[in-house]
This record gives sequence, C-alpha cells and structure tokens, in this order.
Amino acid sequence: MCAMRTEDVPTPPSRDTRGPHFVQSVARALAVLRSFSGERPRQSLSEVARATGLDRATARRLLLTLADLGYVGGDGRTFELTPRILELGYAYLSGLSLPEIARPHLQKLAAELNETAALAVLDGDDIVYVALVPGSRLAAVKINIGTRFDAYATSMGRVLLAGLPPADLDRYLARLHLTTRTERTVRTVEQLRQEIDKVRGQGWALVDSELEEGLRGAAVPVRDRAGRAIAAANVSLHAGRTTPELVEREHVPAILRTARLIEADLVGTAFG
Repeated sequence: MCAMRTEDVPTPPSRDTRGPHFVQSVARALAVLRSFSGERPRQSLSEVARATGLDRATARRLLLTLADLGYVGGDGRTFELTPRILELGYAYLSGLSLPEIARPHLQKLAAELNETAALAVLDGDDIVYVALVPGSRLAAVKINIGTRFDAYATSMGRVLLAGLPPADLDRYLARLHLTTRTERTVRTVEQLRQEIDKVRGQGWALVDSELEEGLRGAAVPVRDRAGRAIAAANVSLHAGRTTPELVEREHVPAILRTARLIEADLVGTAFG
C-alpha cells in the first residue's frame, strides 16, 4: 500500500456538503481504509479514530464491518489491512492499458541504465505510480505500484504539473501547502512556478534530493495524440552515483526515447 501522511487522511465530509445521493457511511469506511499506510500498517482503535476524525464507536463499527468483509484483520487490540484490499485497486489497474503498454519499455530502460524506471499519473495533488521496474541498485525510498507522493517534490509530478492548463495550474498553486522534506525542497510557490516553467520549456524535469535526501529523479512526459501529458516516465537513482550533468546528458535522452516508444504503442488505445 502507498505511504499516506496523516494530513492526507480526509475527514469524511458531512452530508450537508454533498448531494442527496451521498452515502456518509461509505465515505467514512473509505477514510478508515486510507488511514492505514506504510508508516502506520497497524493501528489501534484510538489511532484510527484520531486519524479519521471519527468517534471511537463509529470507527469501531466500521473496522469490525471491514473485518467481516475480509479487508481488515487484527488481534482485537490493533488492526491492519489484509491482502484482500488489493482487490479494490486491481480492477482499475488491470483494465488500464497504459501500464501494460509501458512496462516492456520501462524494463528495457531499467536494464539500459541499471536504475529504477517508473510511470506515474497525476491524481489530485499527488502522483501515483502505475508501473514500476526496480533496478538492481536499491533506491533511497521504498516505492511500489500505488505509491503516492506530493507532485511538487518529484520529477514526474513537475512534468505533469507543467502539462496542466494554466488555469488548473493556478488553482493547484493557490491551494498548495509546501512541506519541507529536505534542505533542498522547494520553499515557495513562486520558486515552484519558476521550476515548472523551466520544465515546460525544456521538456523534462530533474529533481535532486527534494523528495528524499540522496534521491535524484529525472522524468519526461508521455503524451497522447492531442499533445496532453497523460503520464510521466522517470528514472530514479542515488545522487552519489552520478551528477546532474551526467543525468541530463545520458539519462534524459534514454527516458525521452522510452516515452516516444510508449506513445507510439498507445495509438489506437483509449489513451492514444
């Protein structure tokens, strides 16, 4: 499952904020599921209630219902997700032709550069990994399919933000709350806008130790026939193994070639 920050777990919206169709119990159950993460794989009832903003009685009923359905397990004092939770995302991922098309090209890219290659899409203010080919060298952070990161702090995120229509980008920047993850993380919205403008102009992004100290990522957009950036392809590597100049000279052209091959294979699909 993806790493979820505490502030990312939404408080279930009240029925008054939605239409008459809105089912509050469904929103609350999903909030309970989303409260679990790589950082919090096991939680007590109190922890789930605190993370979701629900009272203990409601959180308990939802946890027990999810346990009856097989999505949550535990010993009575603490709870954790079960492998059955993967069913909820499988239908989406298995029906999504983009990762299937991209994977063989990412495999070749990972083998060529001996680094981790990935594909991500923009979901709200985050990127979500939909395809991943680990390299033989270990990355600085653990990443799996479904992992989410703040878009602004990643190379793939900046590529996708650069592809947004101006009005959408303005709305994103207006609501953005920047978190300092490392000493190099972009500090202001204006600085981020300048970086996005740079990415838009050059057609690729390089983020150096902003998401995690020692992690360097380079990414390029994957576009449909209309020229929209529907995904981003990237390579992640340890900063100590190379320099930004070498990444630009050797890695970026390889990622660009990979993106063009993916785009060619997308023609005729729902993403083409």
